[in-house]
Amino acid sequence: MSWTKCSAPPLCTLFLLLPHALVSQGLPTAPAALDLPRGTPVELQSVQTISSARARKGDRVGFIVSKDVQAGGFTIIGAGARAEGSIIGVKGKRPLGMGGDLIIKLDSVELTSGESVALVARKEFKGKSHTIRMGVAMAIAAAIYLPAAPAFLLARGRDSTVLSGTELTAYTRSDSAVEMAGLPLARENISGLGDMLKMLPSRVTNAEGREGDMLNLIFQAKEEDLQEAFAHAGWVKVEKSKRLIVWHLLWQRKHYTKLPMDRLYVFGRAQDYSYALPDPLSIVARRHHLRIWKTGGVVDGVPLWVAAATHDISIHLVKHKFRLFHRIDPNVDAERDFIAGNLSEAKFLTREEYVNCPEPVSGAQTATGQPYYSDSRMLLLELRPGQTSTSAATQIAGKLP
Repeated sequence: MSWTKCSAPPLCTLFLLLPHALVSQGLPTAPAALDLPRGTPVELQSVQTISSARARKGDRVGFIVSKDVQAGGFTIIGAGARAEGSIIGVKGKRPLGMGGDLIIKLDSVELTSGESVALVARKEFKGKSHTIRMGVAMAIAAAIYLPAAPAFLLARGRDSTVLSGTELTAYTRSDSAVEMAGLPLARENISGLGDMLKMLPSRVTNAEGREGDMLNLIFQAKEEDLQEAFAHAGWVKVEKSKRLIVWHLLWQRKHYTKLPMDRLYVFGRAQDYSYALPDPLSIVARRHHLRIWKTGGVVDGVPLWVAAATHDISIHLVKHKFRLFHRIDPNVDAERDFIAGNLSEAKFLTREEYVNCPEPVSGAQTATGQPYYSDSRMLLLELRPGQTSTSAATQIAGKLP
């Protein structure tokens, strides 16, 4: 085989480069950076409990990202990333029944590239005031002994407390160009359950931030189906107001089934639902009960809820606090499994699955100091659509042409 030598090297070179030039012109140029627009929302959770009783102006505070921020097929800010801020205002609880006050400002959040972008978020948290209570106390004191009334002006409200897990939305301060090199691809098949568990605390807290009951149940259900399932299984929603307890106890006595529960907190929020299943032989002293919180997580379009379930077995008087508390069965796993069995008997369960707690809880105490133990597992209960959902779907289908 012989090769013919090109007599015009520049012309040969042109022909060799021409296909590459044509191909290059046909392909779009990949951008080297992605735009992160100003005002992009970033969902956050606090990583610590902050109280106006101990906080100082200028203290640094930490938050973590609770949901990926994606753009152009990439994850720009990943769930679990750190956000930083500071306390820009703090007031302790004051006389005249005035509560404490905290003002928190978010500064920046970390990108998956390792850089940071500025955030805009300013949130004020106010402690509960007791001004009305102070006024009532003064009026009663004045009616009994007038010189004593001014002493109640020294009454103070409550400290402002930002609980660990409190949710907050911040926004990017300005338009930013984020280098694409090294950015992870956006997750297409995000597990709502897995992401929810990553951000979920193992235990609830009281209003002061003290940890208590463990979260031992997960429900996968639409809101109306959740309510219908418990109603059909014989559970009652307890009353939210504690002001009527004495009246109802005097009027209904041992038949008072809706005795209120304390407010406990997850994500910095009190429970969305409080259910009880009283013992017919001892309605006030013994009852199965649970508190339920909506998480914001979704699986196949169905919301996820978490719950803390315990079994009240007696009433206990704490003398130094002059308060009555329910004493619980320390085996909280038995209550978890009882609720699953109860809903199963009512024909509302389609799936049961044990999952591990975000952090193992083999033994702990409630917020009132009562010990309990567990195998550190949560029980996931998927509820079937109830009659309400089925009827609504039937009506909609009937209207379709």
